[in-house]
Amino acid sequence: MKEKLVVVGNGMAGIRTVEELFERGGHERYEVTVVGEEPHVNYNRILLSSVLASEANMEDIELNSLDWYRENDVTLYRSEKVTKLDRKKKVVLTDKGQKIAYDKVILATGSHPFMLPLPGSDLEGVIAFRNIEDCETMIETAKNYKKAVVIGGGLLGIEAARGLLNLGMEVEVVHIFDYLMERQLDRTAANILRTELENQGMKFLLEKHTEAIIGKGRVERVKFKDGTETRADLVVMAVGIRPNHEVASASGIEVNRGIVVDDYMQTSDPDVYAVGECAEHRGMVYGLVAPLWEQGKILANALMDNKDEKYEGSVLYSKLKVSGVQVFSVGEFQEQDDAKSVSMLDEFAGIYKKIVTRGDKIVGSILVGDTSESTILLNQIIKGVPFEGSPMQLLRSHVGSADDGVSAVSMLSNEDQVCGCNGVSKGAIIDAIKTQGCASVADVGACTTAGRSCGTCKPMIADLLAEELGETANEKETMCGCTDLSHEEVVAAIREKGLTHTREVMNVLGWKEEHGCSKCRPAINYYLAMVHPLEHEDERESRFVNERLHANIQKDGTYSVVPRMYGGVTNPDELRRIADVAEKFNVPLLKITGGQRIDLLGVKKEDVPSVWKELDMPSGYAYGKALRTVKTCVGEDFCRFGTQDSIGLGIAIEKKFERLNTPHKVKMAVSACPRNCAESGIKDVGIVGVEGAWEIYVGGNGGASLRLGDLMCRVKTSEEVLEIIGAFLQLYREEARYLERTSHWVERVGLDYIKETLLEHPENRKVLNERMDEALSVLTDPWEEINNDPSLKETLFEEKVAVVTSE
Repeated sequence: MKEKLVVVGNGMAGIRTVEELFERGGHERYEVTVVGEEPHVNYNRILLSSVLASEANMEDIELNSLDWYRENDVTLYRSEKVTKLDRKKKVVLTDKGQKIAYDKVILATGSHPFMLPLPGSDLEGVIAFRNIEDCETMIETAKNYKKAVVIGGGLLGIEAARGLLNLGMEVEVVHIFDYLMERQLDRTAANILRTELENQGMKFLLEKHTEAIIGKGRVERVKFKDGTETRADLVVMAVGIRPNHEVASASGIEVNRGIVVDDYMQTSDPDVYAVGECAEHRGMVYGLVAPLWEQGKILANALMDNKDEKYEGSVLYSKLKVSGVQVFSVGEFQEQDDAKSVSMLDEFAGIYKKIVTRGDKIVGSILVGDTSESTILLNQIIKGVPFEGSPMQLLRSHVGSADDGVSAVSMLSNEDQVCGCNGVSKGAIIDAIKTQGCASVADVGACTTAGRSCGTCKPMIADLLAEELGETANEKETMCGCTDLSHEEVVAAIREKGLTHTREVMNVLGWKEEHGCSKCRPAINYYLAMVHPLEHEDERESRFVNERLHANIQKDGTYSVVPRMYGGVTNPDELRRIADVAEKFNVPLLKITGGQRIDLLGVKKEDVPSVWKELDMPSGYAYGKALRTVKTCVGEDFCRFGTQDSIGLGIAIEKKFERLNTPHKVKMAVSACPRNCAESGIKDVGIVGVEGAWEIYVGGNGGASLRLGDLMCRVKTSEEVLEIIGAFLQLYREEARYLERTSHWVERVGLDYIKETLLEHPENRKVLNERMDEALSVLTDPWEEINNDPSLKETLFEEKVAVVTSE
């Protein structure tokens, strides 16, 4: 009978430990249950700044999909908090009243962001920067407010400030020291970084001690101890983290700063272990990813009764890109005692390099602007290898010209680490290339985990691929790690081979993972429906959960429901129904959306089908990869400036293309005059009325990465508008990659190509619209289908994976 292992925390450290355990045969020994407070699967917190900068979304930073839990027989409880361990009865207690039996427990509870105990810290608009919800709050705030103040000039604070700049906010960074990132940089390096950040638009208030946050309900100002103030619509505290040892404390387990552990990550209770930011080992608490991975390996060994290797602490280092500036810092970077340093500075190029030595060994280094030698220096410090020659020769050897013809990776031994975060050596990567057929950076990551954390080692992985494979190295953008094929190659194969089902695609095209993953399955399902609209039966289990439910999961595990209001127009009957439903199901919040609709927020999962049935309104597809809204102004009938019937055209467009599946969400707008009150210039498709004509804009984006739409053409009639945008949408459906917005697709293929295809060849428009009509002909309202066949409700809500969810 398997032992019961409960992991408290669904974050990076805990799940990585489980992965290490499974690699050592832990499947056979343990029945694993994971309990996590957040509603999400395990994701990469290191890349939160990428989400804030709109360089990635939630799906991009997921580390383990729901399929991973299913395939490994891991029971997952999300949106649930462990409150205590009953160590006598050996059960884990949760805030949902569950009692989960255990033989062993891993506490991987992470840390809490430290919030300064200032007057006003509880005001609306004062937040931390710690999880995906914080990113979402900042993104939403930037839509309505202009001035942000970030308290904390460390790495996290600067990343938050950079993201807020990208969102169009004015940003000031407050720091109590007189230079930035004092834990990773010396003054010279920090000044180079500060100059670059100021050139990007960031402002700094150094040597400032915050005294209070002032406002009435919402933050308005930040006051400092020197009596000065600065205006603020948003305050982000990024001043550090504290180990989360609440469960251990409540359970009588020894804690200090963190949960006290020995060299095998064992706590004062022999059946309870701790790993990650919550653990304190030999008086140290680690907040960087590499030490957490090292701890996970030791703990996995211990759980398999292998105690040959101890955890003896980690060399602290940071290798990252701070707002576009490459930065590396390791070990002792300040000269002290008998340490000496040698450095070089090129202020014109923004490059600074410094090596610190003690005796005949390197003990620390800082690289700014060019970090190509970082891996060599890190491995030399970890190994404690003596250097030869004078310090100046050492500097020239390791910090020489980057164009000397010798790549940094070629200077590493097979034992040297390429991926410090995940502890993957050069030899392990070469072995994966030679024996497992890895031909791309993504392949190497899937086989070895190299590059899956901060990603700064990916250029070195690419260099290794080039060295080992030469011109056969595959750097194309594959659909995911399950295949070597690109999106375009998969679509071509579906057409050429007549493939009609997801499993058939995977089998015929040689998928590496039998069941695929959360990236490729939805993409394949979309491509099959696009290529074979009349034959393909939509696979609900291959859609994201929000699309299956036509409701968007919220941070507390409830759902948001948005009924469609064509062109933003409603009537008293619809409003009464919405009000009645909100009262009947105790909906806590009704919110007017930016798409001119009403959002019912806080609907319980079990109530979603009944809410839709009683609303008796079409789904607004506010969560789908489909047409979401057609925003309109009031138009010529009411507005004294209006030149066209914007409402009539907007409703016609929305009724024609509603429910249409597209590679990504599509938003449209129709404005009756160039004053553009419906914001047509920043939509995927925007129509603007001018005297006697309509202008059609494409590829706009009003999100964090603002992009103005390109003027594609001008036409005279509403019929021509429908013809042009029908052809445009079908071309986008057929040629864009799944999850590629029109803004990115237009930039990738070029506006000239789209114009030539659609405008210079009328026969193309005709054929594309015929295929569009074919695709539209099979679309039905999913809630009508479900209400007519109640048995489908079970199918809709079935997760299709062996995962227990408690939202």
